[in-house]
Parts: sequence; structure tokens; C-alpha cells
Amino acid sequence: MLQPKKTKFRRQQKGRMKGIAHRGHELSFGSFGIKTMEECWLTGQQIEAARQAVVRYMKREGQIWIRVFPDKPFTKKPAEVRMGKGKGAPEGFVCPVTPGRILIEAEGVPINVAKEALRLGAQKLPVTTKFIVRRDYTE
Repeated sequence: MLQPKKTKFRRQQKGRMKGIAHRGHELSFGSFGIKTMEECWLTGQQIEAARQAVVRYMKREGQIWIRVFPDKPFTKKPAEVRMGKGKGAPEGFVCPVTPGRILIEAEGVPINVAKEALRLGAQKLPVTTKFIVRRDYTE
């Protein structure tokens, strides 16, 4: 499961996910990728499930890059606890994602293999995505 080795603070405020991605919105490493169309919190388990689906379909050929990392802790209070008495205990880590963010990139496989692999990976995510190809890509 993806999570930071160490954090400076145990708890963090929720924050707001407004606007579009101004960083991580272009392909940097591979020729193919999936880009988000809406905002959400991605958990480490969701990212790992998508990674496994992509790797399995590509049969370990080519290379993939995961462009997001869950480093924001989220908290939960136990079930049936009254209001008040402070913030809950840290439950896990998430990655806030805004529209336009590249999640996964792939390289070294034909376009039809990459498209299907990234489609299978996108099914594991709770956000709508779009398959994108590098502008200067030639088969």
C-alpha cells in the first residue's frame, strides 16, 4: 500500500479541490497516459489496483510511470461516537487529484495494447479519465 514513510504532522485539514491541474498535466515520460476529468481523492489501494491491472495486461512489457502519490492523511472517528471530543485518528492516505492531472503513463508497447491496459487500469479508479497520446508519437 502506498503511503509516506514519515510525515511532519499526523493530521491535516481537508482543503478544497477547485480549479484545474497546473502541474502534472502533460505527458513527461511515456507516449500514452490517462488524464483525469474530475476531482477526487485517490487512495493508495486504488492507485495500486490500477497499477496491477495495467502491468498484468501489458505482460510486464514496456514501462509505466505512476504520477501521483498519496501523501495527505485523512482521519475517521470510530462508529457510534458522539460529536465533539476532537478530531479522529488517522485512517489512511489520499492523493487529491484535480481535472487534467496525468495519473499513469506508459511506453514501449503498441498503441492498442496501451489503450486497453490503461482502460483496465482506469476502471479501478473512482474518477472519469481520458486516454491521451503524445503529440509527436508515430507508430
